[in-house]
Amino acid sequence: MLLLALDTATPAVTVALHDGSIVVAELSTVDARRHGEVLAVFIDQVLRKAGAERADLTAIAVGLGPGPYTGLRAGVVTARVLGSALDIRTDGICSLDVIAAQATAGAAGSEFLVATDARRREVYWAAYTPDGERSAGPYVSRPPDVPAGLPVAGEGAVLYPELGSRALAPRYPAAAQLACLAVDRISAGLPPRLAEPLYLRRPDAREPGPPKRVTP
Repeated sequence: MLLLALDTATPAVTVALHDGSIVVAELSTVDARRHGEVLAVFIDQVLRKAGAERADLTAIAVGLGPGPYTGLRAGVVTARVLGSALDIRTDGICSLDVIAAQATAGAAGSEFLVATDARRREVYWAAYTPDGERSAGPYVSRPPDVPAGLPVAGEGAVLYPELGSRALAPRYPAAAQLACLAVDRISAGLPPRLAEPLYLRRPDAREPGPPKRVTP
């Protein structure tokens, strides 16, 4: 197995390769304005680090967000095009679930939330059980409308400290963790999840409507 994992749902661009046993290469950076450009470079670099080529890939996993339209679309479209071109399995996994999988240790047996920046002074969020299973969400809400009193992982905890009782790591999803989740699904014989992005709301850019009628 050689699985490529990538996520561009947040300001972080993160890419990893997993050989079915361990993560063999990983690159991440925070660059909210260059998702597409950085992603293509990182994919080539992790393949070179592993001494592999795109044709060697046997599966792809991609973070589905929720996230802002432009950045999220870059990752999902890249994964779907590569999966189609190589005719290999492509798994979509909620990016909040990836953060939650890393946050369970810090939650120390408590229920917790994951919240990421949705811009417009809103957050994308979901609720999780102590073992990292999603129990509600994902949603997009204003911070005052998010349930209070629980620990919170993700960038939302940094931008809006009032969201929770304490902040948990990590701030962004990691492709290495995404890869591990995808490998677990494959090993368990589970079917792939569709790589459909979780936008949760319409993009800011809209097609213009018909011209308004002007009366003399």
